[in-house]
Amino acid sequence: MLIRLLYSLLLAFLSPVLLYSLYKKKAGKPSFGPRWKEHFGFTPKTNADQPIWIHAVSVGEVIAAIPIIQGIKQQCPEQAIVVTTTTSTGAAQLSKLGELIEHRYMPIDFAWCVKGFLRQVKPAQLLIIETELWPNTLHCVAKAGIPISVLNARLSERSAKRYAKFQFIFNQLAQNLSQVLCQYSSDAERFIALGLTQQQVHVTGSVKFDINVPSSALEQGQVLRAQIGKHRSVWVASSTHQGEDEIVLAAHTQLQQSLPNALLIIVPRHPERFEQVFNLANSFGFETVKRSSGATITNNTNVYIADTMGEMLTILASADICFMGGSLIGDKVGGHNFLEPAALSMATLTGPSFYNFAEIAHLLMEKQALSVCDNAPEISAKLTELFNHCERRLQMGQAALQVVESNRGALSKTLTLIRH
Repeated sequence: MLIRLLYSLLLAFLSPVLLYSLYKKKAGKPSFGPRWKEHFGFTPKTNADQPIWIHAVSVGEVIAAIPIIQGIKQQCPEQAIVVTTTTSTGAAQLSKLGELIEHRYMPIDFAWCVKGFLRQVKPAQLLIIETELWPNTLHCVAKAGIPISVLNARLSERSAKRYAKFQFIFNQLAQNLSQVLCQYSSDAERFIALGLTQQQVHVTGSVKFDINVPSSALEQGQVLRAQIGKHRSVWVASSTHQGEDEIVLAAHTQLQQSLPNALLIIVPRHPERFEQVFNLANSFGFETVKRSSGATITNNTNVYIADTMGEMLTILASADICFMGGSLIGDKVGGHNFLEPAALSMATLTGPSFYNFAEIAHLLMEKQALSVCDNAPEISAKLTELFNHCERRLQMGQAALQVVESNRGALSKTLTLIRH
């Protein structure tokens, strides 16, 4: 009780800064509009009795949640599902599911906000995607007799060490959890080392391996590739963060010395950076086109900015090689998911920092389906090698796809465990 009280006082002190960051207007960021009140527990009632509540904080977690949502609906079409996100970008991604679910914004982690949400929604159980653990939320939900499962859970060694420094806080969190379904045995071992019981922890694998590539994405990717030119050398810098685009553009400058027809597609991780990256590419002297402009890609176009939401698979399907961002800026991000390009049989490169996806990275590297590049010259050199040796590039892509196919099945295990 005392720990949660102290935590709530700290949260109250920090909340103006957190809310400012959440609500700050940025180019390309969807507005919350009048729905900002939902963050404070003023939540509209749902249309169904005792829905399953799934929390997916933002875009990455929503992508992981989608196959779970679809799996639940396939098994039980009448089961109502309410999905909460914290961010408006996550809500925009979720809107593609249409009437399959109801969306609400996640209440801030004050007890009165969470209780307001629970009164209106009355969920039968809470499914949290990827270890988004909030003390007051967990306490209020567990006290209401609602089972809590953490799905697709991961716990890096770095995060485990941080929790261990504040073991008393982790104990408060853990006592409210019904079960934790981990991506890998290494994640499970870390949770158990922190005090969870063997009965609470299960290893299901990552539901992200159960990725489904819609035929529409492949078709749209081929349409884009036809616009680009089938015989050009095309690479994607996916989910880039501030500080990485300069490195990627420098690599492209070097690449064009040997392959002047090469095209770089940049997909910034955050929509508010779209315009900034466009201007940066222009400052490098590249002829740059934004996807949102509808402008034609010509032979003179050097850089294409994918400044639209929800088209990652389409963009990847139009290219030959993927460089995965979030991996070149020290330990700030820890990489992003390699499985989308892998599912598309793409040769993939990464920077040296990928600790959030270490297990997937190592699986891919064991099969020689992923290469690590530390800087712009190494990225350029590897791209040049792969573009000049088509057979090697295709072998990397096929090996990546085999890793995805051999690790499918997490979704079925997850659905079985959340039914019990």
